[in-house]
Amino acid sequence: MLYYLSQYILNAAQGTDWQDRLSGLRVVQYITFRSAAAAVTALLLSWILGPRIINWLKRLKFGQDYQDKAEEGGSLVARVLSKKGTPTMGGILIVAVMDLTAVLWAQWNTLVQLTLLSVLVFAGLGFYDDYAKITKQTGAGAAAKIKLIVQGALALFIALYLCWLPATRHLITDVMVPFYKYPVASSAVLGIIITMLTIVGSSNAVNLTDGLDGLAIGCTVIVSVVFLFVTYLSGNAVTAKYLAIPHVVGAGELTVFCAAMIGAGLGFLWFNCHPAKVFMGDTGSLALGGALGIIAVLIHQPFLLVIAGGVFVAEAGSVLIQTTYFKYTRRKCGVGRRIFLMAPLHHHFEKKGWYESQVVTRFYILCILCAVVALSTLKIR
Repeated sequence: MLYYLSQYILNAAQGTDWQDRLSGLRVVQYITFRSAAAAVTALLLSWILGPRIINWLKRLKFGQDYQDKAEEGGSLVARVLSKKGTPTMGGILIVAVMDLTAVLWAQWNTLVQLTLLSVLVFAGLGFYDDYAKITKQTGAGAAAKIKLIVQGALALFIALYLCWLPATRHLITDVMVPFYKYPVASSAVLGIIITMLTIVGSSNAVNLTDGLDGLAIGCTVIVSVVFLFVTYLSGNAVTAKYLAIPHVVGAGELTVFCAAMIGAGLGFLWFNCHPAKVFMGDTGSLALGGALGIIAVLIHQPFLLVIAGGVFVAEAGSVLIQTTYFKYTRRKCGVGRRIFLMAPLHHHFEKKGWYESQVVTRFYILCILCAVVALSTLKIR
């Protein structure tokens, strides 16, 4: 919006006395400036709106008074403060700030529109899940099948839409992997499957990571920094050619969205750090995970998300392994057995005696390591 406004003003001032005075507005055309402005705008909006939204959620009694999964498994040694009653659905703040900032500073194109669409749909799904938990006070929320159907339907729509457009068809048909500059396969069916797994898997992985104060949002910010660089490089034909990475026309505008996500994430972390004043809930975690997944697809780097989001992969993998092994041993031996003390993985380390702050900080370190490895794939090809 502000980009188009600045261009309108510059065009109107062309050939007048105001032309030189307003020439400074030309800085708005640069992606780097708009990305920096988006990050600052989102951060400031989060600080301004945060206390108001938290108080609003408290007045509505949208607090986590139901028994969460961590408590169902018994008391955790490292959990020193009760989290019951803390407002949830704080993802409303993240999504509202992130989308508003992107609308203000980004140029509109298909990539930005698809990203904003996915965020809104996933946020709506998460809101429904959170509301079901709050009203029923059971912690069950929406049925897993319903969530998977909605996530899968959206991911399939995005995959088919990208495949249908001639300009973006290659994002689906050509399968790219890190550390290699050429497509490893050319198949629309395979590309659609990978796209769906990336978007749905990322959304659920971030959702599973959201269990400790500041854990999910902090890791999301770190991964978003990786995509901040990759989207900018992918959108620039010169740098993309130099680094031998896929050039995607219009991907530079996703840099503005990533900056908005970083600013909104840091602003939310201000209130979500230990002890948290608000939780993002599924409203935020499903939306953020979906956003990361769709961005990875749109810049033709779905497997890069597996590396950059290594912590998310480990968290989701721990749940999958734990559930599969428990069912297998129960069917084979009559008694279900566990590999981890508790899943997701962050609760396993809590059971081992780590304090909540220790788990979060150490997972941050691991996430930064994964981010560095992911960025290294841009040069090692």
